[in-house]
Amino acid sequence: MERVTTWLQETLGLGPVGQQKLLASVLIIFVIWILQRLVLGFVHRRTEDVRLRYRWAKGTSYAAFATAIVLIGGIWANAIQSFGTFLGLVSAGLAIALKDLVVNLAGWIFVIWRRPFEVGDRIQIAGHAGDVIDIRIFQFTLMEIGNWVDADQSTGRVVHVPNGKVLTDSLANYTKGFNYIWNELPVLVTFESNWRRAKEILEQIARDHAMHLTETAEHRIKEVSSRFMIFYSKLTPIVYTSVVDSGVLLTIRYLCDPRTRRGTAQAIWEDVLDAFGHEDDIDFAYPTQRFYDNRFEGKAGARAPLEPVPAGGPNG
Repeated sequence: MERVTTWLQETLGLGPVGQQKLLASVLIIFVIWILQRLVLGFVHRRTEDVRLRYRWAKGTSYAAFATAIVLIGGIWANAIQSFGTFLGLVSAGLAIALKDLVVNLAGWIFVIWRRPFEVGDRIQIAGHAGDVIDIRIFQFTLMEIGNWVDADQSTGRVVHVPNGKVLTDSLANYTKGFNYIWNELPVLVTFESNWRRAKEILEQIARDHAMHLTETAEHRIKEVSSRFMIFYSKLTPIVYTSVVDSGVLLTIRYLCDPRTRRGTAQAIWEDVLDAFGHEDDIDFAYPTQRFYDNRFEGKAGARAPLEPVPAGGPNG
């Protein structure tokens, strides 16, 4: 013990009073750490909910950090006051040298205060999209979706994004506010197909898969109308008609949960394939080559006139 006391006095310049303050600070940190472990152990024994466990872990970490700062700051208050000018200069220098860390800290404060997203939300920012799985002081973490994987499904990669990005980049939240996204499926049929019958079939299929979300979405819009100016004149599924080079394009537009976009698209496409398979006058359009003679094909009133055959036959 005497060796430790001597080393502290010779190396750090701490006298007996300073050493007592250092010992008290270490004890405070140790006691707070033990209490945090006990609380988290109790929570883990009482619940299997991953979200609840995560919130308790984050909440106790912030509470432990704040408590330690207050208690240790009180112990070293006199020393801090005597070095107030020195600490001010050091802080200014650190703010310049560690500019990015300061920006990330400000971004973390913004995230905690304004809550543009929370753990579990699906967001897109700085060219990355994914589900938020962790928020820390200097960065937040995404479970990446999209990229080389279609339909917003997980790639399996974990992406760490600096908190400062929320202050400089546009952020899209898939799940906060409206909670739903619009998805569209283009269905192309040939010009010769009975496109009106095809449209009726698609409308019925869209209603079967998405109509149940309409009432829920309307209720959600009413809930968030006090915070966001969100309004839609039509929330029911709809099929739009347009014409492209290869045929008649029928586009199904419907509401879906952001995390079920691929599943709903698959279910709708399977029903479309089954339904069109039973229709003799509906064909899918795809790149083909055909020769069209306007003199004999198409509408009678729009055909080109036949060239008269010279007298004496085609050879004159």
